[in-house]
This record gives sequence, C-alpha cells and structure tokens, in this order.
Amino acid sequence: MTLSGRNVAVPESRELDLFAALLERLGANVLRCPLLAIVDAPDPAPITSWIAAFNSGSCDDLILYTGEGLRRLLACIDRLHPSWQNPFVKRLGQVRRIIRGPKPGRVLRELDLKPNLVAKPATTDGLIALMALVPLQGRRIGVQLYGRNPDMRLIQFLNESGARVLPVTPYVYADSATDAEVIHLIERLANGDVDAIAFTSAGQVARLTNVAARFGRWDDLHAGLSHCVVAAVGPVVAEALSARGIRVDVQPASYALKPLARCLSAALIQRRIG
Repeated sequence: MTLSGRNVAVPESRELDLFAALLERLGANVLRCPLLAIVDAPDPAPITSWIAAFNSGSCDDLILYTGEGLRRLLACIDRLHPSWQNPFVKRLGQVRRIIRGPKPGRVLRELDLKPNLVAKPATTDGLIALMALVPLQGRRIGVQLYGRNPDMRLIQFLNESGARVLPVTPYVYADSATDAEVIHLIERLANGDVDAIAFTSAGQVARLTNVAARFGRWDDLHAGLSHCVVAAVGPVVAEALSARGIRVDVQPASYALKPLARCLSAALIQRRIG
C-alpha cells in the first residue's frame, strides 16, 4: 500500500530534497515549507579564537550537540585557516569526546574517531545525567552549542560542578520561509489539507508556533495539528512539541530521515486502514 493522495508537510531545510524524495517514492504529495535555514555564525572571530585555543590544548573534553556543529567547525577551518585542520583533528582524537545523539558520531567516524560517551536519551537532560556520573571538578570542557538562544542548562550544571566551560556556537538558525508562507501552511493545516507533518528540529517547531502566536492563528494551528499525523525525528523535537501542547504521533527509534519516513508512512497507512 502506498501513500498516494496523502499530503505531507515538510519543514526541513538542510536536507529538504532528500527527505522529500524519500516520501515521494512512497507516493506522498510533499508540501515543502522550509521554516529555517542553517547559517554560519555571523561573526567568525569567536569561532576561530575557540579553535585556536582548542588546538593549543585548552580542552580536556568536548561535548558535541550536533553533527552539523562539528561540520561547521571543520568548514570554518577549511575556509579561513586550512593549516589548522590536521592539528584540530589530532587534538580531537586526544580529548574525551561526548555526544548528545548519533549525528555527531557519524561525523566523528568520518574522521576515523569514535565518541567516548553517548548521552541517552539524546537530550540536554540526557547529557546532564551522563556528565553527573563522571568527575568534573577542574575539567576544561568545550561545548558545541547551536542556535541564537541555546539551552544553557548544561553550561550551568557544568559550572556548578566545578568544571571550566569553553562554549562555541558555530551556526545559527535564520528564517527561510516568509511569514506569509508559514501562515499559508497553517491555513492548509486548519482546512484539513494536510495528512501529516514531519518536524526535524526544535527550531522548526518554535518558528511555526511563534508565527501562529504573532498573527493570532494559534487556534487554527492547534486544530490543524490535532487532526493530522505529527512526526518528530527525535526526543528533542518531541519535547519541543509536547511543551507547546502538541501531540506527537510518530518518533522513530533511530534519529534519521529514513526511519522517520518509514514510521510516518506506517502511521498514515494504519490511519487509512483504521
């Protein structure tokens, strides 16, 4: 059974074409509305200063929130200081590598490295619980953050535990779709034109709900989401939805696009049968 005739909204930006193709191969009609774009931090100076310090041995540990963050650090080096690349990878192999989810692990493997510690669940709370199990007093811990307003609870915990924290934020989110395009998506949701929507970042959830609130369309958004299948790629996204009172119907065990597409497909087929 295919997804022929089913409308699936996709707010993804970075891997929009890939995710859309996965769903289209299953027969879905994909409604593309990229809510956010991922861009380099506007000022590269703090990033290059952090990298220089890291290469010089400033960190005992490095916590990676996202694979995109590590890729952006590598890209910054390649663009501005190519000679720093080998020292960076060498130093990366010497520190204790701690990751929040599977994506940083994939980037590490591309560098022939593996994580030393993996947070489960892959959330800030999971990271805090993991770090609570290891000695932190006097440790110098680099933390790769992301977004314009990163979750600072981990930083606070590390500071209170006696660690010296060295944060770096190599990328931020910027609006991609216009407000008018987001409102059009909300209207389609409210009109019952959308059978499913698949969120792949907490930032997408924030953008959609913020636009709805600013333009007085929250009731329309909530009603529309309550009548379609809502999918979240992982626990961070699911928490962002739940915190706003939005039901999560689908969350794959593996936080990647292919499992998300499969789970979403199964949910829609089951709803059709039911």
